[in-house]
Amino acid sequence: MIHAIAVTQFSKMLSNLVAILGEAEKYAAEKKFDTGILLQSRLSPDQFSLMQQIRTACDTAKLGAARLAGREKDVPVHADTEQTLAEIKARIDSTIAYLASFKPDAFTGAAERRITQPRWAGKSLSGQEFLIQHVIPNFYFHVTTAYAILRHNGVGVGKRNYLGDMPYREAAAA
Repeated sequence: MIHAIAVTQFSKMLSNLVAILGEAEKYAAEKKFDTGILLQSRLSPDQFSLMQQIRTACDTAKLGAARLAGREKDVPVHADTEQTLAEIKARIDSTIAYLASFKPDAFTGAAERRITQPRWAGKSLSGQEFLIQHVIPNFYFHVTTAYAILRHNGVGVGKRNYLGDMPYREAAAA
């Protein structure tokens, strides 16, 4: 189950974010303004900009998976220097590629693994607590806020864009 969330679902949502950014690019071209304006937009003066929301969503996904799998040493480093839509899309693609390097067995024992971070001052969570109470809500907070910033600025995206394709199947015969 950890692989399904930390790899499959996070990759899907990051891919949806790339598609939403494509809609933002079209919107900016149609309205004849630089996409950099959107990338620096924020919902509130004390919140991260769209650019930083995306960076943080990527970091949450890659670091979450790495910590759960005990692979923190191989996490790709991003310098937080992206300035353009193309650069932030490349960061998302890099994060998705990194997540794809995890096979389901990478998370064997992850639920019980004790996980800590420097800012937790020596405290830790079990892998299950870390995933459920920290990684998942943090990831979705930043993805949702990125989506909300674009909606707030007039980009014509909706819930279908946010959720992306669904794995629908035909109903079973009764």
